[in-house]
Amino acid sequence: MNAAIVIPALNEEATIAAVVAGAAGYGQPIVVDDGSTDATAAAAAAAGALVVRHERNGGYDSALASGFARAEDLGFDALVTMDADAQHDPTALAALLAPLLAGEADVVVGVRPRCARWAERVFTGYARRRYGIPDVLCGMKAYSMDMYRRFPGALDGSIGTGLALAAARAGARLAFVPVPVRIRPSGRTQFGSGLRPNLRLLRAMVGQMRRRRVSAPTFARDDG
Repeated sequence: MNAAIVIPALNEEATIAAVVAGAAGYGQPIVVDDGSTDATAAAAAAAGALVVRHERNGGYDSALASGFARAEDLGFDALVTMDADAQHDPTALAALLAPLLAGEADVVVGVRPRCARWAERVFTGYARRRYGIPDVLCGMKAYSMDMYRRFPGALDGSIGTGLALAAARAGARLAFVPVPVRIRPSGRTQFGSGLRPNLRLLRAMVGQMRRRRVSAPTFARDDG
């Protein structure tokens, strides 16, 4: 299976080269430079990533959408997401991809030891009760390209969760893999701190609750 590892990045020149180098053993890194004002794009390219550049910051979901679209254009079979700040250990990519490679799952969701914010715990609790997904907000996920094609627009306003939830609503096969979380070298969080990121997470959750009222295409597979 030919995997694209999509890495949204905003001002991560200090870590992006190491992240790309670690991920390269598991697929082709595609770094989406989401309006960085530092040398993120140059460092990613020098480390071997394909780079998609946004002139202006469009947000995490916009970056994922651009990376997924580039991966589809290039003919990749699988999509993987991970963070650019070195929080995720690239060696976890092997376990994340294994259920896809074995044909046992359509979506694989990483499960962290803990959630960082109270709004994450609320969102995670909702997704666990409604869909059986233990950590829907984990930034490490893997999807078959077919899942991406089936649910266009699922990433809009979802903080990276929409595609997994759309697949779950349609009855796709989901697998869950524990992933370690490392301390961010920069000390700052991907979504910032304070009340604003918590409110953003809650808005994304409400958006997903509304989406479940809209009928989703049933996932059907050919069993031969």
